[in-house]
Amino acid sequence: MKKFILFDNDGVLVETEPLYFEASKKALKEFFDVKLHFDQYMDIMTEGNGVWVAAPNATKEEIIRARNQRDIYYQEYLKKEDIAIDNIHDILNALSKNYRMGIVTTSRRVDFEIIHNNRGVTNFMDFVLCVEDYKRAKPYPDPYLKGLKLFNAQKDETVVVEDSQRGLISANSADIDCIIVHNEFTKTQDFSTAKHKIGSLKELIDFLPTL
Repeated sequence: MKKFILFDNDGVLVETEPLYFEASKKALKEFFDVKLHFDQYMDIMTEGNGVWVAAPNATKEEIIRARNQRDIYYQEYLKKEDIAIDNIHDILNALSKNYRMGIVTTSRRVDFEIIHNNRGVTNFMDFVLCVEDYKRAKPYPDPYLKGLKLFNAQKDETVVVEDSQRGLISANSADIDCIIVHNEFTKTQDFSTAKHKIGSLKELIDFLPTL
């Protein structure tokens, strides 16, 4: 019986992934005259690399400048675009009656705080782990293993909710059950190793008791 839920953030609790792609694409074009293709971006994200591998001749200093500008673009998008998931508060409220929940994200803390400013999602969570809070990011198991430790939970009591192949690899490496929730942005990724898939976050309410 599951008692604990570890949520990915981007693409699961908020629709931010297309914005990060657009910000990265814009910075690569501006600083390196490199056109970042969607399929290429998907591969880079799955491997856990930075988009700057698409500009192999860039210097460290150039990458720092481009990354800083990308972060500016991303935060501008976050502040003006609609990133809400439909009925998210109702879903989390229903789940909170039977499960303890936390967020495990590869987002920087500063971006996470912009994303969730006055959104109310974190009110349902025991904790939030951002990329600064663990040694190695997804697809390594470290983020979800730390979440498990914070809950003081057993692996068989816990489930991960993800929308990306990188997150699935991380959960599998941590040996924690993972539910993939459909997301149009990541639908082309390889989820063949996923034991559980749902069409929307709302389905999680009825699906979890079956595990």
